[in-house]
Amino acid sequence: MLACRIHAKDDLRVEPQDMPAVGAGEVLLRLGAGGICGSDLHYFFEGRNGSFVVREPLIPGHEASAVVAAVGEGVTRVAVGDKVAVSPSHACGRCGYCRQGREHLCDYMRFLGSASRFPHVQGMFREYFVMGERQCYPVRGDISLGELAFAEPLAVGLHAVNRGGELLGKSVLVTGAGTIGCLTVLAARLAGAAKVTVSDILDRPLTQAKTVGADAVLHAARDAEALRTPQFDVAYEVSGSLAALNTCLAAVKRGGVIVQVGTLPHEPLPFVVNDVMAKEIDLRGAFRWGIEFDWAVDYLSTRKVDVRPLLSGQYPLTDAVEAFRAAADKNRSTKVQLVA
Repeated sequence: MLACRIHAKDDLRVEPQDMPAVGAGEVLLRLGAGGICGSDLHYFFEGRNGSFVVREPLIPGHEASAVVAAVGEGVTRVAVGDKVAVSPSHACGRCGYCRQGREHLCDYMRFLGSASRFPHVQGMFREYFVMGERQCYPVRGDISLGELAFAEPLAVGLHAVNRGGELLGKSVLVTGAGTIGCLTVLAARLAGAAKVTVSDILDRPLTQAKTVGADAVLHAARDAEALRTPQFDVAYEVSGSLAALNTCLAAVKRGGVIVQVGTLPHEPLPFVVNDVMAKEIDLRGAFRWGIEFDWAVDYLSTRKVDVRPLLSGQYPLTDAVEAFRAAADKNRSTKVQLVA
């Protein structure tokens, strides 16, 4: 079987790997579709994602669907042939955060495809991999494996919206119209936002945002004056750009909320907090997701959320480098996936 490994910056190799064995309570999965995320791109193009540095060969990939190939002793949740969404989050279930219902903040989290721990936790960009039974979410019906692979990024958008508080009747800004930005638009719509506006530095992503339901789009350069006008109750900074965060500070009303969703550059950043003080802005973080993964699988399987317009292309594992480069080109791609 084949696996994608990032050895260092700009060094991704598709290499052979032994077929994994399946133990009790475990499931052998064949990759259905795996979405290339912004963090995967950081690992490939920079050798790091924020403060998480690649220190050994890393198999990326944390948003995936799969087909059950075999099950270990005692497995009852799934059966051979089932389509499943795969949760990449493996919390300990015992620490204080887990017991408070905030598993995504687990002290001992093992998150697939991440260099946050050493040895690294290997991801799902490989033909076959083994997961614990509880990380597999079986889905019936005609949902495609490509759609099902959106469960993880949709959960990110749902969690971000949850962190923003009550949205019914509110005016919302989303900075960044990539996959997570567009999914945050969909999540804000589900939460009852009255108006959702999206900003970006590129035209194509803004067109995508309109496709999935944004009421208005603003180009960060051409519409800079509008973005300096306090008019939004809640802003979601999804792009991972300090300039966009400063836009949010200017664009939210007094007493507004800003949710930082994107990963900002790892080096120390200049940040003026007087607006936070003078406007009594609540600045909140949104890190991954918790129960929202369950919701995402349900919304996708019932097509309450339709992600098909966001899928730009699928590439075989053997063309992983080409797929990563396509995913990085926001003028032509939103979500690019690898398939086995």
